[in-house]
Amino acid sequence: MSYEKLLSETKLGELTLENRIVMAPMTRSRSSEPGNIPNKLMADYYAQRASVGLIISEATQVSLQGQGYARTPGVFTQPQIDGWKLVTKKVHDHGGKAFLQLWHVGRVSSSVINGMQPVAPSACLAKDTQVYTFDGAPNGDATFIPVEEPREMLQADIDATIVAFAQGAKNALAAGFDGVEIHAANGYLIDQFLRSNANKRKDQYGGSIENRVRLLQEITEAVIKEVGKEKVGVRLSPFIRFKDMDDPEILKTIMFAAKKLNELGVVYLHLCEADWDDAPEIPEDFRKELRSAYAGMIIATGNKTPDEGEYLLQNGLVDLIGFGRKILANPDYLERIRRSTPLNEITNTHTLFGGGGAEGYTDYPFLSH
Repeated sequence: MSYEKLLSETKLGELTLENRIVMAPMTRSRSSEPGNIPNKLMADYYAQRASVGLIISEATQVSLQGQGYARTPGVFTQPQIDGWKLVTKKVHDHGGKAFLQLWHVGRVSSSVINGMQPVAPSACLAKDTQVYTFDGAPNGDATFIPVEEPREMLQADIDATIVAFAQGAKNALAAGFDGVEIHAANGYLIDQFLRSNANKRKDQYGGSIENRVRLLQEITEAVIKEVGKEKVGVRLSPFIRFKDMDDPEILKTIMFAAKKLNELGVVYLHLCEADWDDAPEIPEDFRKELRSAYAGMIIATGNKTPDEGEYLLQNGLVDLIGFGRKILANPDYLERIRRSTPLNEITNTHTLFGGGGAEGYTDYPFLSH
């Protein structure tokens, strides 16, 4: 297949993307300690993959309270901002474009990670959910530990979180990013507010769909005010239920949220779609309904092949295709698609999260020329 659409140039707001391939956000836990600071190794990693149309960074906490896993980078201190400058300069020097993903994990955390009790819309424990640390782990491997019961957020906590997202967006642009993505997916804080099984609040942030969407709306408004709507995307995960997030109302909620985000004019919606072998298929009817509800660019990510991506693009169901592990193991993924060459496989799953260095991170081979 020629992949005419997948390899074609397109516009994303004011940016020109050289192709429609997106490097999806992937947590790798390589930041420097103390301080969760991005570093030169991370800059090398992202720059190696800068031939894709758009890079979306790994999830990046907007506050210490927002951290849920060890060695994930932040964007709320000056050393962190300076560290990200290394990344964006190298990506731009290689001709790439990059958005930073803004993250708050909510209840998916432990005081072992950041010294703080997790917070959430309601004091509901995320059952069968774990986070990881590297303390005492053999061979530098991640050690998984259960999350702790969160405390219900007060209005002051909500207000502070909105400010943290807005400041995080401002800091991201100061660090050289081309835009930001608000992480409202995968069972983390904003997604917890969206879902009726995790959000039992009785105030203006709970109960009705409109109320459960309120935090996402207020965060998006605050971020837009700081950086402009052309530089803001939002990630949602309507069909993903892990981290104890099975909500029978979520599809209606997501569609309502999409209409609100359309009114706000965010530059894209990013659908995080399940990437395991027996994952649920996304119905085309849902994609068509979303397309009618939201007029901006739509990204679909979820272990797709280039053929599957080309089909979605050719049929106008989405505008960009995100790839995760394929780009992780193939820094020259674009060239491999063009030349129809075999892909590298992930060689050691122990290096996916942490591992501390270049192994399984920046040492995947490029095609020889």
